[in-house]
Amino acid sequence: MAAGLTIAIPFYRDLHYLEQAVRSALDQLDGDFRLLVSDDGEREQGVDGLLESFGDSRISYHRNAAPLGMVRNWNQCLDLAETDLVTLLHADDQLLPGYTRLVRDLARDHEQAAAVCCSASIISASGRPRFSTADAVKRFFVPRSGDPVVLEGEAGLSAIMAGNFIMCPTLCFRRSVLGERRFADRWRQVQDLEFTSRLLFEGDELVYARAVEYAYRRHEAGATAQQSASMLRFDEELELFNLVADRAETRGWLRAAQISRRKRIVRLHLAYRALGALLRGKPVTALGLLRYGRGEARPGHQGLPPV
Repeated sequence: MAAGLTIAIPFYRDLHYLEQAVRSALDQLDGDFRLLVSDDGEREQGVDGLLESFGDSRISYHRNAAPLGMVRNWNQCLDLAETDLVTLLHADDQLLPGYTRLVRDLARDHEQAAAVCCSASIISASGRPRFSTADAVKRFFVPRSGDPVVLEGEAGLSAIMAGNFIMCPTLCFRRSVLGERRFADRWRQVQDLEFTSRLLFEGDELVYARAVEYAYRRHEAGATAQQSASMLRFDEELELFNLVADRAETRGWLRAAQISRRKRIVRLHLAYRALGALLRGKPVTALGLLRYGRGEARPGHQGLPPV
């Protein structure tokens, strides 16, 4: 396995966003990396031509013979990369210019870490800065233990289960530490939190830098927005939090188990959405969300707006 860094883009649709993602990678201050695009889209044509138009030898292209689905395509990016360090840049996001330099420095200083990551800014569909209440709240859960923050053991698990402040696509993984471990494809929304919590259970170290070197796009066409609106996001979060709590109890990590069992961050998010529904004149929807947060019946899809 070669030393170095691969920026891998698991692609599904929207060439316009892909072009911006690739340009953000090519604009890095530290240009010593490889760029891989794993194309899982059936209907989107012209990906190979777009990549060839950049005329950059660092870029390679792989088109899947048949669609793998999001999580399996993520895992394939990790498998196809030929370098030890791999970042999964989402195709609708952008790297800020100092990203590769930052993660390379973090990886050098923390050789045993399974992954390093950074903070992210939020952008809209048009690429403009966007305020996100959910992301702003999560910043309060970052441990006040210096910079970077080393997450390990029960303390690390407690931190991310209290409020998952790790923005998944900012993670830069070290394949020599991961071995064969990958994202679990049974999940569609919480695969990132399940993976990072599993790594912490298994004794690994994650390193989080407060520097903002990633731009995460929140828009209605994004998977997170759609799965929030359909309630699948909350279904998976509630299930995963119970599974983590059970495993933590078995391990004797009682504080982490308690935090996971309470699900405060999930319930807070549901309460926030309930308030939005109430302000839009939908009291029945609001009440259903609050009841679901308390463990009662799941509300049906009622036209909830993405958040």
